[in-house]
Amino acid sequence: MRRRLARELALQSLYQMAMNEVTTTDAVDHVVEEARGEDEAQLTRAKDQISELDVKELVEGTLRYKSQIDHLLVDYLKGWQMDRLSKVDREILRLATYEMIYSDDVPPKVVVNEAIEMSKNFGTEESGKFVNGVLGKMIRDLETLRGQAPRE
Repeated sequence: MRRRLARELALQSLYQMAMNEVTTTDAVDHVVEEARGEDEAQLTRAKDQISELDVKELVEGTLRYKSQIDHLLVDYLKGWQMDRLSKVDREILRLATYEMIYSDDVPPKVVVNEAIEMSKNFGTEESGKFVNGVLGKMIRDLETLRGQAPRE
């Protein structure tokens, strides 16, 4: 539950940063505070399970490797260009790619399933299928991708 909440709030933070010129800290603080105020996903009961640090870690990691992630995603977006994707789908793919390649604490299949669920909740009617297709192709090459991924 903790990681799922952090992932959803990280997505909302990344989206906010894509839409507005705000810092990571401002975006994360705003999204977490708003979620607590509206008691989204019962955050007030789960406040011991999630912190701004969990969300910030996901956001900062995704941003740290953004150019490498985007370069990698281009190879898996057959017939699509990054700038033609919806902002939500693009941020979901970036976040999921970061977790699969640069973070070792969540099994890749869990990351893919969570990304599909987020795309269904936050994206368009077709987002789930699209995200599944892209990440499904990527997961088959995951060991090679992890080995080739430049680290900062």
